[in-house]
Amino acid sequence: MTQEKKQEYTLRITQANKTQMITIIYEMVMDYLDDTIDALAIGKRADADRSIGYAQNCIDELLRSLDMRYELAKNLHKIYIFSKRELLVAGAKGSIHRVWKVLQNFRQLHSAYLELEKADESAKLMGNTQTVIAGLTYGRFCLNEDVTAVSMNRGLMA
Repeated sequence: MTQEKKQEYTLRITQANKTQMITIIYEMVMDYLDDTIDALAIGKRADADRSIGYAQNCIDELLRSLDMRYELAKNLHKIYIFSKRELLVAGAKGSIHRVWKVLQNFRQLHSAYLELEKADESAKLMGNTQTVIAGLTYGRFCLNEDVTAVSMNRGLMA
């Protein structure tokens, strides 16, 4: 994943509510799995293993976010565990097909959560974050971002 993509995710995370956060994590998993497939296709096993590890870390975060009192959470738990196992085998065998199967599952979950986002009007998770204004503010033909630092105390307030 490129540094620019990481910065984009960081900005989106600071502005996300609960449902959007899950959607973002799904997108991160999909990006890491795309990187894995690309690395395996050209024979870079070390890069593929690193990307699989990052994807598994994201899946771990999804597992931790489940509320097991609900039936849906139990079903998602099974999908996430299956995905982790498939990625483990894919890393050991260098199987693009197994990574692709997991990627397809996460694409379907992602599209479902995009629909859920439309109905979720809850507040963002992180309060007291910097305001970022993006637009053609300083350059005539380039996009510039301006970060307003209202306070040095920012982030998630416990």
